[in-house]
Amino acid sequence: MYTQGDLLYEGKAKKIYSVNDNEDLVWLEYKDSLTAFNALKKGSFDGKGLVNAQITALIYDHFEKQGIQTHIVKIQSPRDHICERLKMIDLEVVVRNTLAGSTAKKFQIEEGTALEKPLLEFFYKKDELQDPFISDDQALMLKTVEKQSHLDEIKLKALKVNDVLFELMDKSGIRLIDFKIEFGWSKDGKIVLGDEVTPDSCRLWEKGSDEKLDKDRFRRDLGKVEESYQKVLKSLKENI
Repeated sequence: MYTQGDLLYEGKAKKIYSVNDNEDLVWLEYKDSLTAFNALKKGSFDGKGLVNAQITALIYDHFEKQGIQTHIVKIQSPRDHICERLKMIDLEVVVRNTLAGSTAKKFQIEEGTALEKPLLEFFYKKDELQDPFISDDQALMLKTVEKQSHLDEIKLKALKVNDVLFELMDKSGIRLIDFKIEFGWSKDGKIVLGDEVTPDSCRLWEKGSDEKLDKDRFRRDLGKVEESYQKVLKSLKENI
């Protein structure tokens, strides 16, 4: 039985607590808050943390069955996860299957343009720098990891996540446009998937209509944010 310890860190979407009598674990509590544009825009809806925690639990359980190691150890409650304590790598790893958002705008390519193959990008995880895009050489210069082989392993794992997640979402009637994930080092020196996979961290469009089912509804003031998140959860429950 696990008991919650002290608050270690509070981020935009989760609170992280220690686990009493087990320094190898942390307790993740999903919050109801919504943020965009590096937290310049803020909002929330009741039960948002509950929805995201359940979505991540379903997806990460599916990942584990497909051979993708994640940090989740136990689903403590519908909103709380007991997770392996990782030494997080200061990289946001983004995989794009279709151009959308700022990337489409940057290259002046129409949003919704499908890519011939997945586009993988690294961003330096530093809020004070607004998480800038970085190359492999910059990632090594900044010592996010020690070796190019570590970056290569992260890329392979991220592309495996893309393959499995794309198939799962497609089966659930959803187009996986892009997503952001994070990795960390486990106690035994393995690179493990951490953080979350939710409509906060993915672009998800309904197949057929291309209706947005993700945080872009909040970013762009499209409304029906809660309904869209609930639709993703319902679709996954029916198809996983």
